[in-house]
Amino acid sequence: MGEMESRYRIKDLARFDRPRERMAIYGPSVLSNAELIAILLRTGIEGLNAVQLAQKLLLDMGGLPGIHRADFNQLRQQRGVGPAKAAQLKAAVELGRRLSIAQPEERPVIQSPDDAAALLLYEMGALEQEHLRVLLLDTRNRVMRMVDVYHGSLNASLIRVGEVFRDAVRANAASIVVAHNHPSGDPEPSPEDVQVTRAIVAAGKLLDIEVLDHLVIGRNRFVSLKAKRLGFD
Repeated sequence: MGEMESRYRIKDLARFDRPRERMAIYGPSVLSNAELIAILLRTGIEGLNAVQLAQKLLLDMGGLPGIHRADFNQLRQQRGVGPAKAAQLKAAVELGRRLSIAQPEERPVIQSPDDAAALLLYEMGALEQEHLRVLLLDTRNRVMRMVDVYHGSLNASLIRVGEVFRDAVRANAASIVVAHNHPSGDPEPSPEDVQVTRAIVAAGKLLDIEVLDHLVIGRNRFVSLKAKRLGFD
């Protein structure tokens, strides 16, 4: 039996069990994670239909966060995936990332830690290395742009406060929000995080650029150092 003949396709399911048909009738929100992934995979493998293959992929990769974090090679090496399906999955993840930071006609306004986290959490929560990023804001707290200042293994001795403000000075930003991630997934601030925050806040006062907050990003959660009054004495 040839490879295509031994695959289990979505259309081999009963009509009302097919994810695409259910999506067309009820909308995407009623579909499970496995059903949504099955639509991307389109075909299963011998012994597993597309939904069952998606369920196995979720289990093996550690759920949606695992698929989000995985690179192309890690995905394509999964049984039943291969290069074409890996490309489809990574394309879907990237579209989700771009949507999460897409700016409408009126640029996003940062009025709370939640507003800033909404722009940063989706991508930064999945990064496997530490990154320090800065949101540049105008006088109305509208986001001008986001810059990646550092990545790698970060500690207080490596971070030059001037680099944090470099793009803000060039763009004539009125204020900034600083954010960095903890690849462990735990956003609890370390003593070094507080030390760095204190130095950044002090430099901002000298430059007349207000530091609105410093967020520590974990997996699906974050901590606002300003809300905890850490480094914002």
